[in-house]
Amino acid sequence: MPIDPYTLLLAAVLCTAILCATLVCTVALLRANRTDVVAVVRALPELAATLIRYRRRPRR
Repeated sequence: MPIDPYTLLLAAVLCTAILCATLVCTVALLRANRTDVVAVVRALPELAATLIRYRRRPRR
């Protein structure tokens, strides 16, 4: 069963995007002040709760 070239292209693009996002986040964390990193980590539960609430809202 041959693999479709477009599937390989999509997989390569997704892998590249994930690697770039990881690199950007890592560099941002390394360059940030300690207080900035702590503030972001403390804000994550609230952000997750907001996204879950938005996702559960019925669509019109």
